[in-house]
Amino acid sequence: MTIELVPRPASMTVNSGDPFQLDDGTVLVATGPAADAAWLLHDLLRAGTGLRLPVTDTAPATGAIEFTLTGEPPAEWTTAREAYRLEITATGVRIGAAAPAGLIQAVHTLRQLLPVDTLRSVAVARAPFPLPALVIEDEPRFAWRGLMLDVARHFLPKESVLRIIDLAALHHLNVLHFHLTDDQGWRLPVPGWPKLTEISSWRTETAIGHALAKAGYDGTPHGGYYTADDLREIVAYAGYRGMTVVPEIDLPGHVRSVLAAYPELGNTGERKPVATTFGIFSEVLAPSDEALRFCRDVFDTVADIFPANFVHIGGDECPRTEWRDSPFAQEKAAELGLAGPEMLQSWFTRQYADHLAGHGRSIIGWDEILDGGAPADAVVMVWRDFAIAAKAIEKGHRVIVAPVQAAYLDYYPSDLPEEPLHIHNQITLEDIADFEPVPDGADESSLLGVQSQLWSEYLPTSRAVEYALFPRLAASAELAWSTPQVRRDHPLLERIPGHLKRLDALGVNYRPLDGPHPWQQGGTGTRARIDVSQLQAERGENPDLPTM
Repeated sequence: MTIELVPRPASMTVNSGDPFQLDDGTVLVATGPAADAAWLLHDLLRAGTGLRLPVTDTAPATGAIEFTLTGEPPAEWTTAREAYRLEITATGVRIGAAAPAGLIQAVHTLRQLLPVDTLRSVAVARAPFPLPALVIEDEPRFAWRGLMLDVARHFLPKESVLRIIDLAALHHLNVLHFHLTDDQGWRLPVPGWPKLTEISSWRTETAIGHALAKAGYDGTPHGGYYTADDLREIVAYAGYRGMTVVPEIDLPGHVRSVLAAYPELGNTGERKPVATTFGIFSEVLAPSDEALRFCRDVFDTVADIFPANFVHIGGDECPRTEWRDSPFAQEKAAELGLAGPEMLQSWFTRQYADHLAGHGRSIIGWDEILDGGAPADAVVMVWRDFAIAAKAIEKGHRVIVAPVQAAYLDYYPSDLPEEPLHIHNQITLEDIADFEPVPDGADESSLLGVQSQLWSEYLPTSRAVEYALFPRLAASAELAWSTPQVRRDHPLLERIPGHLKRLDALGVNYRPLDGPHPWQQGGTGTRARIDVSQLQAERGENPDLPTM
């Protein structure tokens, strides 16, 4: 019997016994904290099976799915916290784990073991639904298994975010890195700063096609923001499914949207509109008391809404030009005893880290925070080059590997000319499946985990987002969950065709393995594929490409 789970479990033994039959006589058995996983299974199965499975604390002789917590729960952000054992026989299903997080991961596995039609939004098949006789003993390779979702460049409605959480959780991802602010839009309210939602949350128009093609603008306003209660709902929805939402507030660069509302926080005082195109902008926060007060107010709000013990402070692509040209910034750098205004980003980073420590939070930053030195307890998210991971480890930092070489799902998924517009470059399903995230010679324990990025400059709709994500996110999830030996013994590419049937049942707008459907193609209009390197070469422009 072939069972095509994605990710592949650490150990799976398929037995010859009869399957367990899930039907209206099945009972979910759990007590105490284990009941959350039982209710999650109840809720997830209700739509696709039509069954109302009762949750009880008493197990019948047969026909039960039992959830049991065993031993002392391991510390947070350890792989043992999500380990579980799943045993299926003809008479019942037994799920055991040391922590509730492990039981939740078992629920996601159980959903993949059921017939694919049970993943649909309404029951189209009748019970019973067979579960194969087997034993799975499973534990993730990495504690952090993330997906970065950029809603700043193109806003996604709350319902789309919740759907992405559902899909990510089914693949055993456990972090939604929520990129909420950038030059092109600001997506959360902050008490005392009302213009962030009135002005910073929308732009007047957006560049047509690729920004480097310079094809003009569409003249259509774009934007949106989440209320505090929206964000709390997203956090709770994710947490119920075993995912942590880690917010990113990108500072002190990528702040054109902030300065459109509050130009006094910048170095020049000049008011410019929210950015309508993409790339790197020179505007950064001034090293002033008022700008620092703004940052603290933002982080106070973030700490109130998001319970995660990490906050991502961005820190990428922060030009120093304005600081070098500003007499005030030069004086501030001298007053602080810095070698020059170039070191102001490191000063900002330390201020953020100290303030968030007061909230019991640690910071994560893109690998640029290493330039000039980062706080010792800062987690470094490596993106510019995989080689930086080894350097960050040598400096004693915990590291999340998220490099452009294998983690950027906003890159083209193939070299086919009919691919719809993406930012540039190419990362295929095979590239991700073959990638090894631990640097040569490094201790695997030095990696907190791995993550994929989905920047949304050229992904304006939920359907475009799903096309970019799948099936490549399945490869990213397996990279984060399964050991190299398991991946070698059970190649993902042999299981993907079966897994696509699950995505079909879920209605995912995924990219077929042999290329896009006709209606997914870029065509010859604004979604046409553009070879950016060739375009720049023809113009004699700098071939260095924006990647964030």
